[in-house]
Amino acid sequence: MNLKKHSVYALFGFLSLTLHAQHKNTYQKVEARQNALDPKWVAYDAKTIDKLPGFKIKKESSASVYGSSKMWQKEATGFFRTEKIDNRWWIIDPEGYPYIYKGIAVFNAGRSENQQKAFDKKYGSKENWVKQESKLLRDNGFNGVGAWSNVDLVRNAENPLVYTVIISPMGMYHSDHIKKFGGKYKEASWQNYRFDLVMVFDKEFDSYIEKSVKEIAQYKDDKYLMGYFTDNELPWYNDALDKHLTLLAKDEQGYIAAKEWFDKRKGFNASISDITQEDRMAFTAFYFETYMKKVTEALRKADPNHMYLGCRFNQDKDQELTNPEIFKVAGKYMDIISINHYRKWEPNQDLMNKWGEWSGKPFLITEWYTKGEDSGLPNNTGAGWLVRTQKERGLFYQNFTLELLKNKNSVGWHWFKYMDNDPQDLSTDYSNRDSNKGIVNSNFEPYLPLLKEMKVINDSAYELTRYFDKM
Repeated sequence: MNLKKHSVYALFGFLSLTLHAQHKNTYQKVEARQNALDPKWVAYDAKTIDKLPGFKIKKESSASVYGSSKMWQKEATGFFRTEKIDNRWWIIDPEGYPYIYKGIAVFNAGRSENQQKAFDKKYGSKENWVKQESKLLRDNGFNGVGAWSNVDLVRNAENPLVYTVIISPMGMYHSDHIKKFGGKYKEASWQNYRFDLVMVFDKEFDSYIEKSVKEIAQYKDDKYLMGYFTDNELPWYNDALDKHLTLLAKDEQGYIAAKEWFDKRKGFNASISDITQEDRMAFTAFYFETYMKKVTEALRKADPNHMYLGCRFNQDKDQELTNPEIFKVAGKYMDIISINHYRKWEPNQDLMNKWGEWSGKPFLITEWYTKGEDSGLPNNTGAGWLVRTQKERGLFYQNFTLELLKNKNSVGWHWFKYMDNDPQDLSTDYSNRDSNKGIVNSNFEPYLPLLKEMKVINDSAYELTRYFDKM
């Protein structure tokens, strides 16, 4: 045997395997920018399922009627609930099977004249629409719908998708409150709350809670309902104490409540200059808990069977998402913490771990998306990132969801949203007017390259949790 020659072959084989492994684990680069006004495209790594070392895509075990996995079974309670098993949080479906919420938000058929024409041509009836488009979701691995969906059509379909209900007690109150100021506040930011304050201390708010929960009695016994959201992206900012004490009139209920809290904490002679950051964080928790107590008491009374999914925190200034006191309060009242996740290429593992540690509860990402330059839309509005193609939207989806599946506090996600708005419909909300957010365009045509990349992750979600848990 020629040992020298054998050694050369062995070395060559080793180098080939090494180069192959390096190539296999090289992530795809996706160029992105944060908005249409940003002139600079930046290349980001997009982790994809085919690059996971040692992971083999295979057909998952049969699904339950809810789109859960039958890989194991726990106690069946007849309704959705959560349970922590081997240090990972799970949603447990009514039959006791593990459920990862892979949803699409705003599952409805649009309202513009152009959309109605396209709807009539393709579907002919609402019943045909919900049947065909529910199949589209299922065929691509989705198992539910998120906020602002056509709940009546979904729940009355022959084969219902899991769904959520959103009620807006503070939103309803806010709509009437602003009328007292001629329809416009002197000082308000993008959420349009006066001084960025949520009016939780106003006694008038309580009656709006009662109004908003009256409608939920119809869902009380529905097994396909996951649970309830209340309101959306309320401004829980850390300077709420300062603003209550300096910007509100002394006879306003918010000022009175804040002053009583501050006097009790710091003494009657304390002044604004005595406020510390610790005081601000503590007041934010008190202020937020006032809202939580009121809405959860009403919800539990009206429907004790279903979960409370929170008030959909937002990532505008990252304040509430990095405030331990907010999450401690959230954990006392929410079954699942809902978070709308924008302005980041991917979720941060350390921060997601902290959300679980602070709250003792799982979380659900309830809005996120990216827009494609090839959609033909201007993409001037909305908080989502821009990429060049629909395929790259799908790569963004894979990268993002892999990080969620890796984290043991995450129980799923809702992509925002089902359908692009008709850019000619100027009556719609400005932030949704002209951007590519949907999995179908405004003529109900699916973005197939996007869905292809979504499906491969969705179909492997349960196996991926096993894969990550072994790492």
